[in-house]
Formats: sequence, C-alpha cells, structure tokens
Amino acid sequence: MDAITATAAASTIKTIHSFTPFSTTPKIVVLPTIGPQTLSLYTVNRSFHTQQFRSRSFTRCSTKPGIDSNNATNTNKSIGLESSSPAQHLTTSPPNQTLTSTWSTGLVFDLGQKTSWDSSEIGSPVVKRFIGDNEERWYMWYHGRSSDPNNSSDSIGLAVSSNGIHWARGAEHVMSCGEDEGLVMSCSDNWWAFDTKSIKPSEMVIMSSPMYSAVYWLYYTGYSSEKVDCSNYPVSQCSVDSFKSLPGLACSQDGRNWARIEGDSHSGALLDVGSKNEWDSSFIAKPQVVVHGSDDMRMYYHSFDAENGHFGIGMARSRDGIRWVKLGKIIGGGAKGSFDELGVKNACVVRNRKEGNYLMAYEGASADGKMSIGLAVSPDGLKDWTRVQDWSVLRPSEEDGWDNRGVGSPSLVHMEGNVDMWRLYYVGVGEDGRTGIGMAISEGSNVRNFRRWAGFQS
Repeated sequence: MDAITATAAASTIKTIHSFTPFSTTPKIVVLPTIGPQTLSLYTVNRSFHTQQFRSRSFTRCSTKPGIDSNNATNTNKSIGLESSSPAQHLTTSPPNQTLTSTWSTGLVFDLGQKTSWDSSEIGSPVVKRFIGDNEERWYMWYHGRSSDPNNSSDSIGLAVSSNGIHWARGAEHVMSCGEDEGLVMSCSDNWWAFDTKSIKPSEMVIMSSPMYSAVYWLYYTGYSSEKVDCSNYPVSQCSVDSFKSLPGLACSQDGRNWARIEGDSHSGALLDVGSKNEWDSSFIAKPQVVVHGSDDMRMYYHSFDAENGHFGIGMARSRDGIRWVKLGKIIGGGAKGSFDELGVKNACVVRNRKEGNYLMAYEGASADGKMSIGLAVSPDGLKDWTRVQDWSVLRPSEEDGWDNRGVGSPSLVHMEGNVDMWRLYYVGVGEDGRTGIGMAISEGSNVRNFRRWAGFQS
C-alpha cells in the first residue's frame, strides 16, 4: 500500500507527485472509555499498516463494476449482512415519531428520550444502504448531545432501518439500555488530541481485504477546546465552529469497537489547518471522503475564508486514505443576495451513475444566516464545480414546520434500481433551535428540486 510523502506546504498544491511505501507496522492499543459498549482505540505509530490491508479493495456502493466512486448503496453480500457486522443483528422497530401532521412532514428521526445521550441535539447524518438477497438494511451514523448541563460534548451514534424511513437506535451489538442507546463512539480522553471536546461523523467508507470481509473507516470531525477567532466572521455566523476542528479517522471490524488512526498532525488529526495567509487557516470541518479508485481517495471539507469573508469548500487527495495532500478551495460563496451568499459548507459528493459526473449537495448560508441546501455539479469531481441553479434545492419549511429555521448537513443517496430517484437526508432546525433529521426525495431526470417525505403513497 502506497502513501503520500509529499507535504502540503500550501492549500494551492495542484498535483500529487511523490509516493513511497510505509516502513512501519503500528500497534493497536485498546483502552476502555467511560461509555458502555464504547471502546476508544488508538495506534502507537502515525500510520495504519498491517499485512492484511496491503491487498485491500474498497467496496463501492453499487452493483456496477465500472463505477469508480462510492454512493450509498452496497450489494456485496459479505458486507453488512454477515456475522461480524451489526446488520446481522438488526431488528426493525416502529419509527420514533409518527408523521401525522404538516408540522412533521419530512421528519424521519427525532431527538432521543429526555435522559438519553442525544436528547438535546442530533445532526450530521451519514446514511448508507446495503442490499442482500432478500432484504435491505440502512445505517445512519449521526452526532448527538445530551441535555445534561455538565456534558456539552457531541458523540457519535448509530441508527438502523429496513427502509430508510423508520429508524431504530442501535442494534444488538451497539445498543445498551437506557440513556446510551445507540451510542458507538465518544470523545478522546487524551489531553493532547484534537477531538477531546466533540466529535461528529462525516463519512463511512467500507473496505474489503483478504483477511476481513468488511472494515469500516469512519471519517469524522473532531473538536478541541481551543477557540477559533471569529472576529472576521459575519455577525450571523460568529458562533458557528467557535471551537477549532480537524479531520480524524477511526476504523472498526464490527461497527462497535473503534480504533482511532493517528495522522501526521501532532494532535493525531489527518490534516492540520493552513498557514496564516491560507484560506483554511481557522479550522477544517466535515471531511467527506469519496473513493474514486483503489489508489485515489478524495476528501471534501469546509473552512472559513477570512480574506473573502465566506465559508468555502476545499479538497484533498490521498492514495491510502490516511496521508493527504491539499488541492485548495474548489467552491466559495454565491452572488450577493443569493441563498449561499455567506458561503458553502457540509458538502456531500456522490457519483451520478446516469450522467457520469459528480453531484455535490451542500449547505448554503444566506446574508441573514438562514441555512438552505444547494447543488453543484462537476465533470470529474476535482474542479469546474458549477451550481445547478441560482436558488436552493431544499429550503426551510413554512412557519409551522419542524424545520422552519434552517436545513443543512445533506447526505445524498442514489437509489439502486432507479437512476432517477434520489434521497436527501438532512438536519432541520426549528423553533428554539430544536433539531431533527429529515428526508426529501427527487424523482425524474432533472435533479434540481426535492420534496419532503410525506408518507407512502397508496
């Protein structure tokens, strides 16, 4: 397995030009954490390289072998439906809310119970679909925060479903009773780490190898207690990302015990912020990763471009998924008066199987700070990103809706068997800042507008 040895001296590096093999084999040390059913693992060395992963292959989320990118459907029967996977032990339970009113249109996953770890806030949905011979299973990783005033940290949880609509927290191997139901990963206990304050999921990549039929690679955003200077931020955005964030990686063979994989940064992160004059010098958030080929992985992330006064989305590239080279900013804020005037963030990039290009769903911030979801397209996923239209594809609901304050953090799923159907999972914010996870659908050849899920049609 090759690794990138070229360092990213600036965020404007345009090519990857030097590769050498790893020369060390790290040890993985298991350390139990406070949360039940949750283990915090880390590597002694800065790279994750063992013999069984040298012949790795990335499992693409499609039955079509010619597709060189992951979207959200996987039909490999050894992934997700065998004994080492939590999918083997899933049981479908009733939805955690009933969609019976206009207020709840689109809402598919609500806050946890009053005393649970995710009772105060949920968000950052990462949705994947797995297809077996006679059934399908859906996974959703998400972040949650409790109502406990003594615990303001975000943790990562897992919900499962048989149809992507009715969700249940956890599964037999990741579910514990009561307040920790569905919790799978907590913040690091290492004082020097980049993820001691909060963690949020960004992407799940599933990797196959001769020794293991499935290994889960969880890319996530880690927050430390270091404050970010937001004096140059627009007033409406000053509280956003106020703690420094960096991208991290954790691996698991069963979806429940996680090994934190240390990157080259002194804090263990995969990438560090840029230098003072670079566009991403404040923080790096939402590292969404797309597998374009066996030795071509692409990371999309966002930061705040202080020089231009807006949030932007940048890109990095890797051959092994651990060492990354930045390629610079690829898309920034929209025109004056647009829904994304203050910038773009929380990108979700997928390959459009029908057109052969790449789609990017993103969260746009308007001048008044309201969040909407936009869509951009690129022929190769690297450059030339163009907005599909001047207005959003999903905007906040009407005054009485559960998500009337804003929508964001999109997760796109291209439905297997219907090239013209897409599902868009998103975070909705309502009155008093209450959050939930919703779903919208686009049908037809023109992927430009999404309608909120309103129930099965008879």
